[in-house]
Amino acid sequence: MGRYALLVQPSANRVYAEASVALTEAELGLFDEQVLGGRLTEVGPEVIGGVPYLTFAADLGEREVALLSYVSTAFALYEREGDLLRPVALVPPDRYDDDLLTVLKYAGKTNETFTRLLLNATLLGRAAPEDLLDRRLRILDPMCGRGTTLNQAVMYGYDAAGIDVDRKDVEAYVAFLGTWLKRKRLKHRIETHPVRREGTVVARRTEASFAASREDYRAGDLQHVTVVRADTVRAGDFFRPATFDAVVTDAPYGVQHGSRGPDRGLARRPLELLRAAVPGWVGLLRPGGALGVSWNTRVAGRDELAALLTAAGLEVLQSAPYLALRHRVDQAIVRDVLVARRPA
Repeated sequence: MGRYALLVQPSANRVYAEASVALTEAELGLFDEQVLGGRLTEVGPEVIGGVPYLTFAADLGEREVALLSYVSTAFALYEREGDLLRPVALVPPDRYDDDLLTVLKYAGKTNETFTRLLLNATLLGRAAPEDLLDRRLRILDPMCGRGTTLNQAVMYGYDAAGIDVDRKDVEAYVAFLGTWLKRKRLKHRIETHPVRREGTVVARRTEASFAASREDYRAGDLQHVTVVRADTVRAGDFFRPATFDAVVTDAPYGVQHGSRGPDRGLARRPLELLRAAVPGWVGLLRPGGALGVSWNTRVAGRDELAALLTAAGLEVLQSAPYLALRHRVDQAIVRDVLVARRPA
């Protein structure tokens, strides 16, 4: 059995950096229990040469290293040989340059590293999480804002869909995606059209298709991003039932953020929004799929949210790593993650 040291990626966000080692330890625990078969032992933080690492013992083959490469903060992996560290090449799952995630800046943007953690935690909560490496999954963010979760799904090579009621956010994301695809000279097609019900325009829908190379595009190996400008409570009106592997969203925090609806103005009660929207989201999940939500625990308790998801027919995941993802964002926000699975 080998001994390893995982170097945690530095974060520009000071508060998130303070929590990153503990969050990475929890994330490693999720990978270990869901897809690594309990291979990791003696997991814990350790300072080596003045630098913080997470160390563990394990037998790792190529597939295990590929899975660990998904860890949101994984910067480098080393095998320990006495006092020396021998580099182990990670296999980054990112299909595109990281500027897809980092270029777009705006107030209230969710930390990209946390977005990846939230997506990972949700994907690992599915009934068949081991297909991370093998299948093009389909991800929905039902409150997508300006698309950080959508872009992370695209980075993994997945298809992504989002819905948001804020016109400015949706238009900003669609413009950014089109510009980014052009700048990267990726062959693509983007179309926006109104969605009508009984002769009335009820939403606007943008469909983008593209590929990482011209060869993939010609072969029809396309990724798809769909964005609908509409109320998330009506998400089931715009997507086919049971077609998403995961629903992943960062809920309004009730402090800096709010939730808007076309006929209800600004709402600052995230739990009420979730109570209205979650049944529709659950209907879009495939059997065995998972819903992951992050939220501000200062405006809604974990037990309240868990009860809401249970009432919607989901199984809330309560293992130790899933209970260790709570962390402070700022003075007014303490964020947590809750993942629940639709029965297969």
